[in-house]
Amino acid sequence: MRLSKTVDFVYIGIFHSLFLERTLGKFHYKQEGSYSVGSIGMVDVDCDFVTFTYIRLASDELDRRLKKTAAEFREELHREGSCSGQISLEFYHKKRPQWSFFSYDCTEWEIWTIKITTIVLANEHERQLHREKVSELLTEKMFYITQAVSRHEYVPKVPSQSELDFVFDTSFPDIQPYLFRISFLTNMTTSTSVGTTMKKFIRDTLAL
Repeated sequence: MRLSKTVDFVYIGIFHSLFLERTLGKFHYKQEGSYSVGSIGMVDVDCDFVTFTYIRLASDELDRRLKKTAAEFREELHREGSCSGQISLEFYHKKRPQWSFFSYDCTEWEIWTIKITTIVLANEHERQLHREKVSELLTEKMFYITQAVSRHEYVPKVPSQSELDFVFDTSFPDIQPYLFRISFLTNMTTSTSVGTTMKKFIRDTLAL
């Protein structure tokens, strides 16, 4: 199984599933304190090398951003010759600094980390067994995500219109996810794209 397909699909599929739970429609304000929330579409995505389907938001811009980061992560794994790495999705909110000459304070309120290990498969029989294992593992992780996000834990309150971008990423034309950033680690090198209290964490290594 090619590294490009497995790493990209696992990372993109799991993070898209998280964005389903951490995204709202665009806010349309009539006046301060009075607003409506737009609708968001969804798309089914089938994997072409394992038996697995996930649902993502029908936002081409979000999909492009995730695919771009996946490519950067995969290229870093190749460049370093690394067989393992991890990629994290953090949701955060901003607060005004106490003094005007300081930058905004950013506080993470949820972090998800996927650990990935690549392996070499000797023949088609091993590849078939591995595809089945990956399919089962993805199903398990998606079920875990559904359970975890349904718990009544901290999610930022909807702010006033003037502070909307303290909580939400308003740069998307069709959706409004909570502020987020994605970072990855291969060996001991850290790189960040898009742009530490741990609330959520996928603990199991995905052996791919």
